Amino acid sequence: MNLVLLLSTFSLFIGVLSEEGLNPAIVNVGAIFSFNTINGKVAKVAMKAAEDDINSDPSVLGGRKLSIQLHDSNFSSFLGILGALQFMETDTVAIIGPQSSEMAHVLSNLANELQVPLLSFTALDPSLSPLQYPFFVQTAPNDEFQMTAIAEMVSYFSWSEVIAIFSDDDQSRNGIITLGDKLADRRCRISYKAALPPDPSAKRGDVLRELDKIQMMESRIIVLHSFSRTGLLVFEVAKSLGMMGKGYVWIASTSLSTVLDSFSPLKPEIANSIQGALTLRPHTPDSKRKRDFMSRWNQLSNGSIGFNPYGLYAYDTVWMIARAVRLLLDQGGKISFSNDTRLGGISGSTLNLSALNAFDGGKQLLSKILETNMTGLTGHVQFNQDRSLINPSYDIINAVGNGQRLVGYWSNHTGLSIVPPETLYSEKPNRSSSNQHLDKVVWPGGETARPRGWVFPNNGRELRIGIPRRVSYRDFVLLVNGTDKVQGYCIDVFLAAIKLLPYAFPYRFIPFGDGHKNPSYYELVNKIKSGVFDGVVGDIAIVTNRTRIVDFTLPYIESGLVVVAPVKKISSSPWSFARPFTPLMWAVTAAFFLIVGSVVWILEHRRNDEFRGSPKQQFVTILCYTASLTSFLTVQQLSSPIKGIDTLIGSNERIGFQVGSFTEGYLMEELNIPKSRLVPLGSPEEYALALERRNVAAVIDERPYVDLFLSEHCEFSVRGQEFTKSGWGFAFPRDSPLAIDMSTAILSLSENGELQKIHDRWLSKSACSSENSEDDIEQLDLKSFWGLFVICGIACMLALLVYFWLMFRKFSRLPPEELDTTSPSTSRSTRLQTFLSFVDEKVEKPKSSSKRKRESMSRIGYHINDESPHRSGRMDRNMSQNGDSWLTQ
Repeated sequence: MNLVLLLSTFSLFIGVLSEEGLNPAIVNVGAIFSFNTINGKVAKVAMKAAEDDINSDPSVLGGRKLSIQLHDSNFSSFLGILGALQFMETDTVAIIGPQSSEMAHVLSNLANELQVPLLSFTALDPSLSPLQYPFFVQTAPNDEFQMTAIAEMVSYFSWSEVIAIFSDDDQSRNGIITLGDKLADRRCRISYKAALPPDPSAKRGDVLRELDKIQMMESRIIVLHSFSRTGLLVFEVAKSLGMMGKGYVWIASTSLSTVLDSFSPLKPEIANSIQGALTLRPHTPDSKRKRDFMSRWNQLSNGSIGFNPYGLYAYDTVWMIARAVRLLLDQGGKISFSNDTRLGGISGSTLNLSALNAFDGGKQLLSKILETNMTGLTGHVQFNQDRSLINPSYDIINAVGNGQRLVGYWSNHTGLSIVPPETLYSEKPNRSSSNQHLDKVVWPGGETARPRGWVFPNNGRELRIGIPRRVSYRDFVLLVNGTDKVQGYCIDVFLAAIKLLPYAFPYRFIPFGDGHKNPSYYELVNKIKSGVFDGVVGDIAIVTNRTRIVDFTLPYIESGLVVVAPVKKISSSPWSFARPFTPLMWAVTAAFFLIVGSVVWILEHRRNDEFRGSPKQQFVTILCYTASLTSFLTVQQLSSPIKGIDTLIGSNERIGFQVGSFTEGYLMEELNIPKSRLVPLGSPEEYALALERRNVAAVIDERPYVDLFLSEHCEFSVRGQEFTKSGWGFAFPRDSPLAIDMSTAILSLSENGELQKIHDRWLSKSACSSENSEDDIEQLDLKSFWGLFVICGIACMLALLVYFWLMFRKFSRLPPEELDTTSPSTSRSTRLQTFLSFVDEKVEKPKSSSKRKRESMSRIGYHINDESPHRSGRMDRNMSQNGDSWLTQ
C-alpha cells in the first residue's frame, strides 16, 4: 500500500514538472520599435500599461505573468532584425511590431520560418499580403482604407487631379500606388508623384527641389504620405514658398494627426505651417474604458508624450495576445519550442543559429489571435476573412489655429458622414453621393469656399491656344490679314464661354497652317499632346482618333457628314397630279372604280339607306382621295441619280472632300472607299466647279460647311440623310479641368440663348438654301391642279346629265292624271318640284298600285299645300272627284 502511494506521488510530481516545462510561468512577448518617434513613445507607454493591467489580474493568464521585452530599432532595419533574432533565442511566443513596413517585409519571412506571430499596428502597407506572410497580422486598419478615404474626399469636393508627395519607403510608396487605384475608380488621377528620401533622411534641399516643381504645375491638390518628421519638414518649406496660401489644398495621412494629438497645443511655428490642412485619424468609438484610460495617460507617461489613438491599438494588441495565449492553454495547447535542424546544419559560420527556436504552438496561437472577438479600447475588435479589422473608420481633422477641428468621419460602411460611424452600422450601407456629407472646412489662406483645385500651369502664364489658319469657310475662323485680330463663329463662341468662367483666363491665339491650304486638323490637335499648345479652338470635329489624345468640351454645334450632289428641279405643270401613279396604275384604278361603283349603285342605291346619305357624309368620301393625293404631291420635285451615301458606296464615281478634314480617313477606313476615288477640294468654289464639270459625282463634308455652301449654290442639294453624328468642340490636354469648366460654360450659353444668337450672326445666310434640300416641301399652286379640276368637272356633268335624262324619261312616262299636269293652273315651278321629288324617291318593296298612287298623291298634296290655301283646296276637290278611280286601280 505504501509502495503504491509512493509511486502515485512520484508520478504526480513528474507531471507537475513536465507541465511547468511546457507551460512556463512567464509568457515572453517581444516588441520592436523606434522609441524616439511619436508612435514609438506612445506604444511604449501603452504596452507597459497593458502588461501591468494583465499581470494585476491572475485570471487573464491563469496565474502566469506576461513579460514584454522592448528592442529599439532606431529606424534601422538591420537593428530590427537583430532584435528579432534575440527574441527567438528567448522562447518568445509573439512579437509586437515592427514600426515600419520595410522592416515588416523582412521580419515576416523570419516569423514564417520560426512560426512566431508578428503583430503590428503601425506597419500598415497594403502589400503585406497574408498569403505571402501568414504569420504577420495588422492590428489597425491598413493604408488601403486610408487611401480610400482620401480618394472619396477628393471626389466629394469634385477635384479630378492630385499631386502626391511621399517618402520613398515601402509603406508610403505602396500607399500612393493604392491611392492611384482608388482615385481611378472615381475618375480621378495622380498627375505627379514627388518621392522624398525615406524618413528621417529627407533634407530641406530635397523637399525644396520637389516643391519648386510642384509650384509650376496645374494641380493645387496635394496629398502628403510620410512619417511625421518628413511631413513637418514639407509643411515648413511649403509655408516659406507661399504654398500654404489661398488656392492650395493639403491632405495629409495619419502622421499629421499624431502630431496634432500628441503635441497639443502646437508650437506656433508648427501651427502656422499647417493652417488649413486636412488629415485623418483612426476613429475609435467613445466608451467609459477609453475615457478612463485617457485620464490615466499623463500619469502613465509622466508627461513625456501626449496621447494619440495608436496608444489604444498598442494596448489592445497586447490584450489580444494575452487572450489568445490563455485560450490556447485552456484548450490543451502547450508553449514549447524546438530547434530547427536546418539551422543547426549550417557550417562555416560563427553565428549561433542553432540557438534560434521555432515555436511549436505558433500555428495554434496564430489561429486564436485571428479568432479574436473582444471589446477593447478601440471598440469592437474582430477580423474579417481577409484578416483585416472589421469596420475601419477615420476622423477627418482640419488644422485650425493652435489645434484641430473635426469636420466629419469616413467609414467603410457609409463613406463620408458628419455623425460617428458606429451610429450607422445598424443601417444598410449607403454610399450614394447624396448621402456623403462633411462640415465646412477652413482651407489654407483662411478661405471657407471650396478651392477650385487647379491653376494655369507655370504660375499663370498665358495659355497658348492654337487656331486653324483656314483658307476657306472663314466664317468659322478668320485671321484678319496684317493684324493679330481673330474672329469668326468659333472664336465668338470661345470668347463668350470664357466670360462665364469664375476665374481669369489669360490666353493668346497662335495660328497653325501655311495659309495656302487648310491645315491637317489631326496634326493641330496632336500639338496639344506634344505640349506646343495648351488648347485648340476652332471648327474641330469630335472624332474617335482625336479623343484618344485630348479631351473635348461638350459640342457647341451639331455636325455630321452629308452628301452634296447636283440636282435638276422638275417644274410644275397642269398634269402634276398624275405623277404619283404610273399610267397603268391609273387605268386599273379607274376601271375598278367604275366596275365596283356600277355594281354597288345598281344593286343598292334605290333600295339601301346606307347609299342615301346626306351631302356631308358623301363629302367625307371625297376627302379620302384628296388627303391621300396631297401626301404624295407635297414632296420637293428634285431629281438626281445620287440618293445618298449608299449610292456612292455602290458606284465607282469620284467623291470630293475638304482638305484637312477627317472625311478622307473616315471614307477610306470606315466605308472602304479606295483613295483613288477621293478628290481633295480646298474651297466652296472648287466644290462648285468640280460638281458642275462632273469631276466628282458628289462632295462629302460636314453639315455646317455644307449649309454655307448651299446658301450660295442653289443648283446643288443634300442627298439622303446625315450618315454620321458628331459635333464641334474645343480641345484641351487629357484630364484638364478646363474641358469641364468650358463645357459648363457652353451649356450655359445654350440655355440662355446666346449660342443661337452667335450662330444666327455668322451662319444664317439662306439666300436659296430652302430650295436645296430634298427634305423641303414645295407649295403647289392652282396651276398644278386645274387639269384635275377640269376632268372632275366634266365627269360630274356627264354623270348628272345621264342620270337626269334617265329620271326625266321615267317621269315623263307617268300617267298625266297622277301629276295633274293637264290643269291650266299648274305652274312650271310646281312641275319642277314634283320632278325633284320623283328623283329623290326611294324605291320600296313592291306594293299595291292603289297604295302607291295614294302615297304619290299625298306627297303632291304636301307640296301644293306649301304654295297657297287656294291651290290646296283645288287639290282636295280633285282628290275627292277621283277617289274612286284611285281605289280601284
